[in-house]
Amino acid sequence: MILVTGGTGLVGSHLLYHLVLDNDRVRAIHMRSSDLNAVKRVFSYYSEQSEALFNKIRWVEADLNDVPALELAFKDTTQVYHCAAMISFVPSGYQKMRRVNIEGTTNIVNLCISNHIEKLCFVSSVAAIENDSEGILMDESDNWNNSSDKSGYAITKYGAEMEVWRASQEGIDIVIVNPGVILGPGFWHKGSGKMFSRVNKGLKFYTEGITGFVGVEDVVRAMILLMQSEISNQRFILVSENLSFKKIFSLISDSLHKEKAKIRINKFMIQLVWRIEYLRGKITLSEPFLTKYSARSSVSNHPYTSKKILNGLEGFEFEDIKSCVYKTASHFEKKLT
Repeated sequence: MILVTGGTGLVGSHLLYHLVLDNDRVRAIHMRSSDLNAVKRVFSYYSEQSEALFNKIRWVEADLNDVPALELAFKDTTQVYHCAAMISFVPSGYQKMRRVNIEGTTNIVNLCISNHIEKLCFVSSVAAIENDSEGILMDESDNWNNSSDKSGYAITKYGAEMEVWRASQEGIDIVIVNPGVILGPGFWHKGSGKMFSRVNKGLKFYTEGITGFVGVEDVVRAMILLMQSEISNQRFILVSENLSFKKIFSLISDSLHKEKAKIRINKFMIQLVWRIEYLRGKITLSEPFLTKYSARSSVSNHPYTSKKILNGLEGFEFEDIKSCVYKTASHFEKKLT
């Protein structure tokens, strides 16, 4: 039995689709508040038999901190894909992120150990790859530095990675993937999907920060190939291309036939905006659309290399980001009709 956590998210839903194509024994954890229809929608993008494929999944309602429910989900499980995570750059979300990302991963790791799982794949992030110097190409050897100022998300993903490494010390074969910004269809009001929604409504501003981008199908394909391989106890950066946010928004604008953003936001301006947003959030008791860390990311230059995965998996190649953006945009446009 293959167990997937976070099955109702972007990575998890695409992973489930590819798993059920070749497997009849797939179980997925979902929370009571999660939207299973979102998974069906993703399946429908790729198959006319989406309902039949969806019905192959054995769903288990469980929270990552509900150990008894997790114990039921782990029954007869041989492989685990741990995709579940909370993403937030708002300071008030830090403690909840710790409970989900670190404590939740601790529970998953403990159950992998007690159930003698064959292999565990953990979806981390390039946020857990350390290098404070801008413009330097980062790889898997860059080490974590506790002394620098990091977002709560980065801290909790790194903490989760430490728990997964603990599993490897207890005899569980593990692989960790560190994707860049993941692009793909199905979730238009959170994550990278919001970029398509914002461009569609009309985006006037852009920044020139640089980071790594990757298509969700490439992330899923790398995960499955790593789990099927003899590779273990290693982590892999998954980045197709390092691009500026200006370039990404330009590609999305072209794909949706929208006017491109023309007003550049520099580092000084972005620092001013996030501070204004911070005060607005305090006054209105609402979540700011921009925080200190998301502002910093939007103007920073942090490129990554994926040479390790390209060398480690024979024949593996990344889809170019332009193609990925246009495919994602085609699904977004279908949503509008």
